[in-house]
Amino acid sequence: MTFRNEDLPALFHHTDQAAISRQRESTQATRAQLLLLVAAAAAAALPAGPKLGSMYLFGLLSVLSYVGVLVVGMRATRRRARPQWQLNRSAAEFIKSLAWRYAVHGAPFGSEVAEPGVTYRSRLEAGLAELRKMGWEDPRSAGTVPEGGEITGAMERLRGMDYQARRETYVRDRLIEQRNWYRRRAEVSRRATNLWSWTIVLLTCLALMFALLGSFGSGPGPRLTALLSAAAAAGIAWNEVRRHHPLIEAHTLIEQDLAAMMVVMQTTITESQWPSSVYETERYVSPQHTDWLARHSS
Repeated sequence: MTFRNEDLPALFHHTDQAAISRQRESTQATRAQLLLLVAAAAAAALPAGPKLGSMYLFGLLSVLSYVGVLVVGMRATRRRARPQWQLNRSAAEFIKSLAWRYAVHGAPFGSEVAEPGVTYRSRLEAGLAELRKMGWEDPRSAGTVPEGGEITGAMERLRGMDYQARRETYVRDRLIEQRNWYRRRAEVSRRATNLWSWTIVLLTCLALMFALLGSFGSGPGPRLTALLSAAAAAGIAWNEVRRHHPLIEAHTLIEQDLAAMMVVMQTTITESQWPSSVYETERYVSPQHTDWLARHSS
C-alpha cells in the first residue's frame, strides 16, 4: 500500500495551501521593500534630471520609492502574512503528523488503544485549539472546510493492515520521503548561500574601492559608494530573512537523524517498540524541532 499527501484529511490540504500562499505573500512583501529601498538610493544617487513642475524626476522617483516601502510594510502588517504563514504551516504539519501516527499505530494511537478514532479527534482538536489561541484562522469556522472527515478512508485502510505492511509503508512513504525533502532543501539553501555570499562580497569590495578612491579625491563620488552599500545591506537583510545558513545545518542534522532512524526501524525495532519509535520520528520532522535547531546552529 502507498500512502501519500492526497490521502490526508481535507483540513491538511487547506492549511497547507494557506501556508504556501501566506509564505509567498510575506516573502514578496519583504523582497519588494528591499528592492524599493535600493531603488530609492539609486534615484537619489543619480543627477537631478529633468524638472517636472516643482520637482525633479529622480528626486520624485526616490520619494515614491520610499512611500512604496511604507505602503508595502503597512499592508503586510495589516494582513499578518508572516504570522499566518507560520501558524498555517504549524497546523498543516501537526495534522499530517497526527494522521500518520494514527494510520500506522504510532503513539498515542497504538494497537492497545480501545477507541483510537476518539483519541485521534480529541488530540487533533486540542492541538488546533492551541493554535487558535495564537491567532490561527480555522477554515472550518468559515465553512471553507466542512466539519468531519478528520479520518480518511486511506488512513483507516492502512491502520487495518498488519505490522509489517504498516512499517514498510511508513518507512517508504513518510520517513524516506521526508529525508529526501530535507536533503533537497539543504542543497537549495547551500546554493542560495553561496550566491548571496559572493554577491555581498562583490558589492562590498566595489564600495570599498570607490571609498578608497574618494579618500584620495578621485573616483565617481560618494553617491555610488552609498548605493553599493545600500545594495549590500539589502543582500545581507534578504539572506538573514531566508535563514539559508542555519537551515542548512538544521536540515542536514534532521536528515542524519532520519537516516539513522530508518536503519533502526528496518532492523531492530520490535512491534511493541513501534509506537514510541514513530512518535520520536514525527518529533524530528516537526517545524518546532527545525526552528530550534536553526536558532541554535546560527
